[in-house]
Amino acid sequence: MYRTLEYLRGISDDDVSRLRSRGIHHTNQLLHRTSLGIDRERLSKKSGISAERLLDFAHQCTLLEVSGMERALPVIRRLGINSMPDLRAQDARDLHKKVVDAVGLAGAPSFSDVQYWISQATALDIVEVVETAVPRAVVQ
Repeated sequence: MYRTLEYLRGISDDDVSRLRSRGIHHTNQLLHRTSLGIDRERLSKKSGISAERLLDFAHQCTLLEVSGMERALPVIRRLGINSMPDLRAQDARDLHKKVVDAVGLAGAPSFSDVQYWISQATALDIVEVVETAVPRAVVQ
């Protein structure tokens, strides 16, 4: 879904200006320019925004891509789900119960909606998370 950069939680006016000066005007463009670690490093050098911060923005952008979750996104974030791996790790029944507890039955998504969100988490998880290499002992 195309959203303006200001829609991202925690993004500053300065961040928005820096990204727009690099030709990034909406969340879909940001997602595609920050999906890979090497691209985040490159954009970080050009924009002055840290790669870690760009990774956080990329995770937020992927959650915006989940069909039907937009209305519940603030609740989902309050539950500590901030990325596709976080969403994919959820049990649908538990997540549905937590959302119902948070917003009430009348405002909550259906159980099948929650199942659908979790199923999309695998297909839409395009953000590469670079793991730090752990030194291994050399076998002689």
